[in-house]
Amino acid sequence: MKELKNFPYSHILVLGLAKSGTAAARLLLQNEKHVRVNDKHTALDDPVVQELTAMGAEVITGSHPLEVLDGIDAIIKNPGITYDMPLLQEASSRGIPIMTEIELAGSLADTDIIGITGSNGKTTTTTLTAEMLQKGHQPVKAAGNIGYAASEAAQALEKDEKLVLELSSFQLLGINRFKPKIAVLLNIFEAHLDYHKTFENYKNAKSRIFINQTTDDYLVYNADNAVVAEAVMSAESVKIPFSLTKRLNEGAWADETSIYYKNEEIIAKRHIALAGDHNLENILAAICAAKLSGASNEAIADVLTTFAGVRHRLQFVTNLNNRLFYNDSKATNLLATQKALNAFTQPVILIAGGLDRGNEFDDLKPYLKNVKGMVLIGETQDKLARTAAEAGVDSIENVYTMADAVKQAYNLSKDNDVILLSPACASWDQYQTFAERGNMFIQAVHTLV
Repeated sequence: MKELKNFPYSHILVLGLAKSGTAAARLLLQNEKHVRVNDKHTALDDPVVQELTAMGAEVITGSHPLEVLDGIDAIIKNPGITYDMPLLQEASSRGIPIMTEIELAGSLADTDIIGITGSNGKTTTTTLTAEMLQKGHQPVKAAGNIGYAASEAAQALEKDEKLVLELSSFQLLGINRFKPKIAVLLNIFEAHLDYHKTFENYKNAKSRIFINQTTDDYLVYNADNAVVAEAVMSAESVKIPFSLTKRLNEGAWADETSIYYKNEEIIAKRHIALAGDHNLENILAAICAAKLSGASNEAIADVLTTFAGVRHRLQFVTNLNNRLFYNDSKATNLLATQKALNAFTQPVILIAGGLDRGNEFDDLKPYLKNVKGMVLIGETQDKLARTAAEAGVDSIENVYTMADAVKQAYNLSKDNDVILLSPACASWDQYQTFAERGNMFIQAVHTLV
């Protein structure tokens, strides 16, 4: 069992169970820490609660009393819990450090960590990077905001095995000493303002990925994104840019025909399997991270000729009666849906809608030029219907279930049309996760078949 290093806390409150909290509690208990768990919604007879209790944890459920802070010298919190929660505000006033489970992963790992963040493209870039390393016979685990908890992956690392972490702004807000050997900052666009309150706060959270890096580390960044280019100026690490618009002496870049790393051609664009121009940025970033980790051009090109996308991110589902179905449930903001729509030139029936975070959808209008119909679900139905009408979309339908959405989209479609789930909204009004929403879409499509 790996031991926690540079983690000088003995009495820890794990706030919120779920995947990361459960992994953190287990790890802390295995390292002989005193652990108190507080979760509002999990019942005392839940199997996870019983397991942690048997391991020695004190578990308090049903509410968040301030007394759970007594005797505590650090908090590991669920990334989704906001810092304006009264319990966390009280913890801050007492000077108790508040961290996320990512900090534990950094304390455990005795190998290189590649950390990847950005408003969009994290999952694709993380998966691409891991597959490029694997293809080059370098052992690797991918975790964090993808797959399983970062600390769980770090605990299971074999000798010389690398760790590739997809990191959200919520996770990065809760780091103290954590630093990746290679940090990747894909892009920063306005997102999650219901959590971060201001764009400046959100940008600062993303920028924490390189805050602890030194001149011995690398920072891969998007030179075409003005916010990113400005943010990385303060970084001490070695900066490795990528760009779709200019030739670079360092980093990865593209021209009209090919992808390059420095002055080496990696692959011709026509051989790349991954659909959508927006994915070229993800490819460039993954190439940088893989090359810095020692991957060969041959291994990278091999992956790019076969990798067609990750589940729920512009995932091709099936061709039914010459209608192409795509699952882009992970498009939880406007930018992601804009990029998905840009990936197609043929007519699109768009299924969209979900949690209402208070924003409007006017910025979606220019991207609806090929959208012949919209089928709308969730809390944002009316807002999206107004946007669709103003954009001149021919057919606009409101439905209540994903099954009805798929049926209605099929009814509106003709030969060679694309039926695309790309919600532009989070899923939490109807589903626990974007993955559940995407799986419901896939199930509905196969029911049609």
